[in-house]
Amino acid sequence: MKLRFLNVLIVPALAIGFAACEVQQGRQGELPDVQVEEGQLPEYQVETGEIEIERDTVTVPDVDVETPDEAGTDRSGTGASGNTGNTDRGTQP
Repeated sequence: MKLRFLNVLIVPALAIGFAACEVQQGRQGELPDVQVEEGQLPEYQVETGEIEIERDTVTVPDVDVETPDEAGTDRSGTGASGNTGNTDRGTQP
């Protein structure tokens, strides 16, 4: 718990401290001279496990879905009889 409390205090303090710094480059940097010689990759002997895959055939039933247009309902939400589906009988005149 103390470590978390310290992190909550230290991290924002460091962030504010770094944000308040002004950095100016004193001299240009350059890449070092490097000589690369031919090498050899390591060799590994790997024995993997064997995997057997069995496939079963599953018969899936054919499902028919009726969309509102097919069921006699137009896009306004009312059915062929004009009923909006309101089952609250107390609000009808």
